[in-house]
Amino acid sequence: MEADGAGERVDVAVIGSGFGGIGAAIRLKAAGMHDFVVLERADDVGGTWRDNTYPGCACDVQSHLYSFSFAPNPAWTRSFSPQPEIQAYLRRCAADHGVTPHVRPGHDVRGAAWDEDARRWTVDTSRGRFTARVLVMAAGALSDPMIPAIPGMERFRGAAFHTSRWDHACDLAGRRVAVIGTGASAIQVVPQIQPLVARLHVFQRTAPWIMPRDDRPIEARRQALYRRFPLAQKAARAGIYLARELYVPGFRHPRAMRLGQRKALRHLRDSVPDAALRARLTPDFTMGCKRVLLSSDYLPALTRPNVELVTDAIAEVREHSIVTADGVERPVDAIVLGTGFRPTDPPLAPRVHGRGGRTLADAWAGSPQAHAGTTVVGFPNLFIVLGPNTGLGHTSVVYMIEAQLDHVLGAMRHMASAGVDAIEPRADAQAAFVAALDRRMRGTVWTSGGCASWYLDATGRNSTLWPDFTWRFRRRVARFRPAEYEVSPRSNGKA
Repeated sequence: MEADGAGERVDVAVIGSGFGGIGAAIRLKAAGMHDFVVLERADDVGGTWRDNTYPGCACDVQSHLYSFSFAPNPAWTRSFSPQPEIQAYLRRCAADHGVTPHVRPGHDVRGAAWDEDARRWTVDTSRGRFTARVLVMAAGALSDPMIPAIPGMERFRGAAFHTSRWDHACDLAGRRVAVIGTGASAIQVVPQIQPLVARLHVFQRTAPWIMPRDDRPIEARRQALYRRFPLAQKAARAGIYLARELYVPGFRHPRAMRLGQRKALRHLRDSVPDAALRARLTPDFTMGCKRVLLSSDYLPALTRPNVELVTDAIAEVREHSIVTADGVERPVDAIVLGTGFRPTDPPLAPRVHGRGGRTLADAWAGSPQAHAGTTVVGFPNLFIVLGPNTGLGHTSVVYMIEAQLDHVLGAMRHMASAGVDAIEPRADAQAAFVAALDRRMRGTVWTSGGCASWYLDATGRNSTLWPDFTWRFRRRVARFRPAEYEVSPRSNGKA
């Protein structure tokens, strides 16, 4: 690394220190590339697993699969890891692989621009400027909360916060609390706070499909087995992977979801004896159209005497209450927003300027698209980890991240061996990749399941999920294909 008048000069700048950023840093280091920084806006690594500290926060993919294949953790304590363990795992991975010194905490990226003459990226942060030959965006899709525009919210005098920005100074014991939303975070929060609060109002817009969560402790003897025989843990990981891939036909062929729906309805019937309440908790769309949720304690929590499920729309928020469309006013002391994130509207997109000053937001025009989910026409030397159509509805995104990192490293090796300064996908290659993906999306539960979900962008296109088996994504993406890319030969012998 070196500093000049234009700022600190590095070979690679990575934005974000969650699984994508830490994974990229580890792979760079393993490949013998040490001239890089990881720009992190917070004061610690972990990404969404650092930010989400709400009660009950845990992963909905089993621990052995929701981890790097090259860094198994035999010490997971539960089938589904709680948030503190996942953040600790990422910290440990960064330290064990020697990438912690490369992390720059407190460096909030304000913008990035491609310099065509220098063939480098200029990255402006809250603590100074960097220039980099390669820019890796690994900020993640679940990094910035979505705050709905609820009339009167600014007038509310009690505590109000999003689940991803949990206010631990706010004691909810004995208070009247509203939880707005019934997504993945809300169904984890509700069972945790229900025994503490005086009254809990759960505001549901759409009833989600909920499957039981088979979470159990991992005994010390099994942890010892995995430490002594790493192949045993690899076998457990492979078994989980294969079992989760069996969900794919249901997503691709909605009629195949009937078996899953029957299991979910049986779980609902066993958890909620009251028929009227059960009717309001019964989804009216095909399972998988929205995210399928896992919980064994959320539905029972809704049956407790201090809990009310509210299905009428919110009309307004007042200083100390919430009023619904039917005119009912409910006094509340605190509001918890379980309203999700903005995966189809990445906050960095308007601030990343490619060739000719065009932003990612301009290029995408409301519908994010990328070649191999990783690179974008007009944005040389830019790689997006967990970019468009790399999200999943059934298994671990860490698997997708590793495939993308193989692609990134392949591109960088090609640049070095071919004497190339800049590389970007060919327009026809990107268009062909996106067209094939969209064809595969047709007829799936996400496009014909009868719901409106956060998977869909402003144009109605599903630009969030990969619509197939994940091994097919790895087979298509992991190997870098030079013929699909435009290159700029090295100028004046300089890298």
